[in-house]
Order: sequence, then C-alpha cells, then structure tokens
Amino acid sequence: MCTLEKRGSIFFLTLTGASKKDQEHRLNPTLIAAIRAALSEVRSQAVPGSALVTQAEGRFFSNGFDLRHAQAVAAASTAADAAAAEVINMVNLFRGVVSDLLSLPMPTVAAVTGHAAAAGLILAISHDYVVMTKSRAVLYLSELDIGMSLPDYFTALIKGKVGSSAARRELALRAAKIGADAAVRMGIVDAAYDSVEEVAAAAVQTAEELGKKEWSGEAYAEIRKSLYPDVCGLLGLEEKTVFPSKL
Repeated sequence: MCTLEKRGSIFFLTLTGASKKDQEHRLNPTLIAAIRAALSEVRSQAVPGSALVTQAEGRFFSNGFDLRHAQAVAAASTAADAAAAEVINMVNLFRGVVSDLLSLPMPTVAAVTGHAAAAGLILAISHDYVVMTKSRAVLYLSELDIGMSLPDYFTALIKGKVGSSAARRELALRAAKIGADAAVRMGIVDAAYDSVEEVAAAAVQTAEELGKKEWSGEAYAEIRKSLYPDVCGLLGLEEKTVFPSKL
C-alpha cells in the first residue's frame, strides 16, 4: 500500500509492503486508489513552499501493473476476455495518478531506489525530477517483451519527458533495462547516486531547494501542464491563465 507523511514543507509518499511480493508495488486498483487518495490529501494541504517526494520500500520502485490481479479476476469470471478487460481497467484508473501528478500544485521528486518497470517507470517520470540509485535499480519499459502495446498517455508522456529519439527507441523498441548512469546520459533521470541513502538525501535536498522558492502552486502546475500539452490533452487537463495575486 502506501503511507503519507509531512515533515516541514515536504510531503513523503511511500509505497510500502509487508511481504516480498507486496514490495514489488504492482499497480492494482487498490494501490492506485490509495495513491490517488494520498495525492488528494497533498493537494488539499498545499501551500507556497510545499513539495512532494515519492519513494518506495524494497527492491522495486514499482513493477508496473498487477497482472497477477488481472489473472485472478479472470479465474473468477466466465468471460473469455476478463483478464484483458481488467488490464484495460487498470490502465484507465492509472490515468488518474498521472493526471494528479502533472497537475499537482508543487514540485515533485521521485526517489527511485529500486526497479521501475512499465507503469512503474511511467509513475517515476510523471514527477518533475527523478533521482536514482546505481546499485539496485533499472528502468524497464517491458510492454514489448510481454506483447502489449503502449497506452496512448504512456507514449505522450515519454515523448514529452524523454527528449532524444534514440533514447525513446532504446526504451520502447528495444525494451532495454537501463541502469542509472545510462538513464542520466539519456536524459531520463536527473542524477544517479551510489546508495539508497544518498538517493533519499538528494530527493529531500531537491525538494527543499525548490520549496524555498515559495512559488505559487497554481502557477507552477499551469506552467508544468503547458510543457507537456500532448499528454495533458489526452488526460483532459485543461490549461488556464494565472495572474499574480496582487494585480
């Protein structure tokens, strides 16, 4: 599941799991709903100077959609296409998480201290900044390996966030498992560190430095949306004009 903690002006959203299987943080309807509830709470408490750090326990940041959940749904159903229908359901539910992050009125940082695969990779790059450990994490867009096409908003987000066509090809058309140093060179990750502790510290430092600016959260969110018009259009996030409050 996940927890939400506030320390000073920084919110910490942590993906948690009691068992080894749970610590893959696979995105099923329950976890997606929990993340959205946490982000709603963050939004409701946002003030100038707020920032969000998202992190995860264990060896995974997130291992993507919970295909075992989809198989369990299929096993309990008589419909021939029940598993595929449940995957589509999770794809549609997860749109809300990406939408929430792209419209959140504060800077956001993903501290990737474990593998981020498929929708887990999309979760990471939905943040403004990504820092990653060198020792125990890869980025992996696994859809090609499992024989699944990319949802439209995945593709639009990748186009908006990954500037190099060669890097996008490596991610999507080679299904490469990309380590932290390579991810920095490809422009997917902002910085790589040797240890989990260094990643956590760097994420906090980035959040604190941005929070000190005490920018208008509304203006920040609108400028972010303007940078990624394709994915925001697919998600139904409309842009609006924000003026200084003292005008």
